[in-house]
Amino acid sequence: MTDQLMTDQPTTDRPVRVMVVDDHPMWRDAVSRDLAEAGLDVVATAGDGEEAVRRARACTPQVVVLDLNLPGLPGAEVCRQVVAHDPAVRVLVLSASGEHQDVLEAVKSGATGYLVKSAGREELLDAVRRTAVGDAVFTPGLAGLVLGEFRRLAAEPVQASAPAAPQLTTRETEVLRLVAKGLSYRQIADRLVLSHRTVQNHVQNTLGKLQLHNRVELVRYAIEQGLDEI
Repeated sequence: MTDQLMTDQPTTDRPVRVMVVDDHPMWRDAVSRDLAEAGLDVVATAGDGEEAVRRARACTPQVVVLDLNLPGLPGAEVCRQVVAHDPAVRVLVLSASGEHQDVLEAVKSGATGYLVKSAGREELLDAVRRTAVGDAVFTPGLAGLVLGEFRRLAAEPVQASAPAAPQLTTRETEVLRLVAKGLSYRQIADRLVLSHRTVQNHVQNTLGKLQLHNRVELVRYAIEQGLDEI
């Protein structure tokens, strides 16, 4: 997984539904305004953890832009509860912290991506759009950290009673192997001489078969299976 993680552009005709969660009103308003001016649909905002969970359940956003440092419930717990309630919701953390522990906790809680607040406006807009279509988006330098953690977890002993993996087609396995290597949908399409949409369909079918929720979980699964080394 490279620092350039997943640079594809989403292919959707409807505005992405976004919720912004931050306890600083000026920052929250500024992010919401930037997203709305770029044509995204800001369906809700929240200033604390408990409010965020309630509103996310009520308005069903596609993407939650989430700060970690929140009053009430911390951001990681908000992420965990929101994703547990609706696995289709994708969480993009936007935090002042670039600490490794915060990044890993966010990803383990179900976050699809992680940006630090020093990111520029265009970088944020691009990250939200890519998060909406399932891409994993990280501030440069953090993608390798997440990949390393997945590899560490994959090296841990597994229980002997683990169920057999679902049967994937040859093409699905081929796409999964390239996803594990950090290639974007567009790069995979070029490599396999397929359309961007076909690659997305293969990824969605694989997620369904493996009962996974997003591309981050898919990358972890692929690494656990050793597909990134083939």
